[in-house]
Amino acid sequence: MDGRKVDREAAEQFGKNLWRARRRAGHSQEALGVLTSLHRTEIGLLERGKRLPRVDTLMKLADALEVRMESLLEGIEWLPPGSSVDGSFVVRREA
Repeated sequence: MDGRKVDREAAEQFGKNLWRARRRAGHSQEALGVLTSLHRTEIGLLERGKRLPRVDTLMKLADALEVRMESLLEGIEWLPPGSSVDGSFVVRREA
């Protein structure tokens, strides 16, 4: 890891959403990397749930995939401090 605090469930959910959007768009990881100026390995780390993207990366991905950022964040919710000391992400599973 790169030292950033990562909420694993949220990262995994984001990765699933990204993978689905990339496949629907018909791009390889390498092609998406070219479109976003990200390295293919970064796309892979995001898809495998090893990292959460920065906001600029999220914007690049959504733009390249021609989806709304919200679709890449589907199922992920932020709980502000109070519910926990630092706040945290919650993954909402569809019933």
